Amino acid sequence: MRCIVAFVSAVFFLAITSFAQSKIEVEDLAHHPLDTEFSSGGQIDLYIRSAKIQIVGSDENRIGVRVGGGQGSKSTDMKARFRRSSSSCELRITGGPRNELTITVEVPKNSNLFVRIFAGDVQVKGITGNKDIELHAGDLTIGVGDATEYADVQASVTTGDIDAKPFGESHGGLFRSFEKSGNGKYKLVAHVGAGELTLN
Repeated sequence: MRCIVAFVSAVFFLAITSFAQSKIEVEDLAHHPLDTEFSSGGQIDLYIRSAKIQIVGSDENRIGVRVGGGQGSKSTDMKARFRRSSSSCELRITGGPRNELTITVEVPKNSNLFVRIFAGDVQVKGITGNKDIELHAGDLTIGVGDATEYADVQASVTTGDIDAKPFGESHGGLFRSFEKSGNGKYKLVAHVGAGELTLN
């Protein structure tokens, strides 16, 4: 009897471990979109190649990636690497054409984001939680929602403009930045190397 209990416990443990720590690899993202379960309220780390990119919040507890654009939809070499561990995950998107590429990433609307992108036109909207987002070159627009929900805001551009009406800030030129503190519970860190940062 003890052997049976031990065996069942081991199988249950392996099943839980497999679910908690999983890895998905997609070799042709344009023709095989990524769609996987991920619970609301978790930490999501995104490393995405240059493109026109939308990161949007969804009511579903899932992460999905779709590729479009004149060249993107015909590509066969875009890759996605997804790794999940308990309440956090990492997604890396690489490969594909140099131009005419759009990438849409859907995440649970209540999520904490860490995003790194080299270049592109990037929009982040419909997501409530901590946000740490950096774009080396291009335009970054972040929907911040209610400005009073934030405890700490740090926004900066090396060269370009900052337009942050919810926080009463607007700056242009070299090495522009602002910081705000409040009574909310979320943290926002946003940086653009060269381009425009918009918080709306």
